[in-house]
Amino acid sequence: MRLGTRIITKFANKIEIVNNITQIRKPIEKELEKFDSLFESTLNNADGLLGQICSGIKERKGKLMRPILVLLIAKEWGEVNMPAYYSALTLELLHNASLVHDDIVDESDERRGKPSVRAMFGNKAAVLAGDFLLSSALETASLSNNIRIVNNVSILGKQLSEGEIIQLTKTRHTDFSEETYYQVIRLKTASLFNSAAQLGAISASQNEETIVRMGRLGDIIGVCFQIRDDIFDYYDNNVGKPTGSDMAEGKLTLPALYAINSTNNKEILEIAGKIKQGTATPTEIASLIEFTKLHGGIEYAQKCMNDFANEAKTLITDFKNQEVKQALTAYIDYVNSRTK
Repeated sequence: MRLGTRIITKFANKIEIVNNITQIRKPIEKELEKFDSLFESTLNNADGLLGQICSGIKERKGKLMRPILVLLIAKEWGEVNMPAYYSALTLELLHNASLVHDDIVDESDERRGKPSVRAMFGNKAAVLAGDFLLSSALETASLSNNIRIVNNVSILGKQLSEGEIIQLTKTRHTDFSEETYYQVIRLKTASLFNSAAQLGAISASQNEETIVRMGRLGDIIGVCFQIRDDIFDYYDNNVGKPTGSDMAEGKLTLPALYAINSTNNKEILEIAGKIKQGTATPTEIASLIEFTKLHGGIEYAQKCMNDFANEAKTLITDFKNQEVKQALTAYIDYVNSRTK
């Protein structure tokens, strides 16, 4: 592809992504303003060193994908109520707590292209800041006065920790199964989206069947979100981490797992084993990245995402609020096509 064509294609993709985000947020613009105010006021309660850390978290606020999911699903059944706002705020606080703690576990010095909390303030302060955010999340959940919401969030906290532990124990094992990969990402990433979708339905007093169905929607979205994140590791996409960083940390994600298992190449199996043991050289990591690209790993991961996305869209076919339905469809498409 010529340079000019690549630039035009990249520009067109950015426009499409911006349009998707606009469509996603449109039905809940006023609700997001209220959410932002709640989020800011919660983090503004801290002062001193903790206040500095919270200010940095506010500045690095992402696209709020999890709170948006809560609010969109809640709006399908009428006006967004305070339990929905508290649910959305709880998840964003818990999500940020998990990011702070993840960077400590992974010894990461960057988060979203900027210095991580541990890099700026040290591990001790980062642990305490993560605990503060976690405690704030639980306090916020209790404000909903809904035991089902509090219970859901409590289970979520356990799942996030369990996912980290499983990843730690499995990283050094020569386990190249997709089953283990999905187990980890469902606990570490998809659980937050699962809870977001369930809490939207719970806050709107929906029946158990609907809550479970929304949970499945969130689970699919979260799995796709992580697969897309993992694909970034095979390219220089300026997403805040260098190419091959997952492999440098001993992690083999879906594209590489497919290439390894579908070819059974002896040399590649040896390199994969070294990556798991943390002894692979940069050259060996680069060779597995290239091997994965040449043997259909990226295409396979993309197909998995597309299959999941098609299922996700069937779960909202009966939605009555057309703006919400269109926004959720755009949400699913965005997760699968985002560039960072």
